[in-house]
Amino acid sequence: MDIRPIVTEAGQEPLNTSHSGGAIRLSGVSPQHTPATRIWFGKVKNEPGFRSVPHHHGEAETGGYVLNGHGRIYFGPGYADFVDMQEGDFVFVPPHMPHVEANMSTTEQLVWLTCRTPDNIVVNLEDVPDNSLSGYKRT
Repeated sequence: MDIRPIVTEAGQEPLNTSHSGGAIRLSGVSPQHTPATRIWFGKVKNEPGFRSVPHHHGEAETGGYVLNGHGRIYFGPGYADFVDMQEGDFVFVPPHMPHVEANMSTTEQLVWLTCRTPDNIVVNLEDVPDNSLSGYKRT
């Protein structure tokens, strides 16, 4: 058996990972294209003013790190609660927690590194109107 590190080169990330509306996920390390069996690690981008649809990650625990931008995660009943994140912040999202990930800037991209175990589980839920999300604006 040939055991070696696997490199996913920039621009060669597989496009067969799950997305949530305006949250585009690029897989860097995952069972879909590496020998990994219990981890998904990738980059998530939200263009200016874009957000995900409500979703959760099933049994997966999720850790994130904001590379650049101003993100907000809405959660709780009616997605009325939220936490804000800036470049350099880490976040943990518990399993099965419905949430919306939003780029709070209408001019700058939001980019995160995200690690999820056991895999990139994405369960999209019914969408909500933009105006129900406190402080969110698309343009």
